[in-house]
Amino acid sequence: MHHYRTAIIQLPLVKDTPTVAVKTPAQVAEICSDMVDLAQEVFQVLVLSSKNKLITRCMVSIGLLDASLVHPREVFRQAIIEHGAAIALCHNHPSGDSTASAEDIRITKQLIECGNILDIKILDHVIIGKKTETQPGFLSMRESGLCDFSGK
Repeated sequence: MHHYRTAIIQLPLVKDTPTVAVKTPAQVAEICSDMVDLAQEVFQVLVLSSKNKLITRCMVSIGLLDASLVHPREVFRQAIIEHGAAIALCHNHPSGDSTASAEDIRITKQLIECGNILDIKILDHVIIGKKTETQPGFLSMRESGLCDFSGK
């Protein structure tokens, strides 16, 4: 004779709606502005709802002075767990120069491909640097045309 146990699972019917909508690279830079003065490169992901509301911000990696190791499984993990529809990528350059490196572009293109497979859109990759008289202190890889974020 088999003995069975019953598991009771509770699921919330309504989740609190996040209040911050992320629509511009400047908003991503503002949310991640605490990364400006870090001595190491840090890569973070903003997980967003289908209406671009911020669900969560998570650390993906803490790297070295001028590099961080980023793998797609870590980048998309929290978005999958939180049922995110999109993500915005953000990392800092401790040098203060927000210019994208060849490695930044390569990794972003790889992550866009992965996002297409997972059906999680990458809205932008923002690089945080230091604000100067001529620079806003960040670079939007979407706005600069360095990568095709259209999902084609």
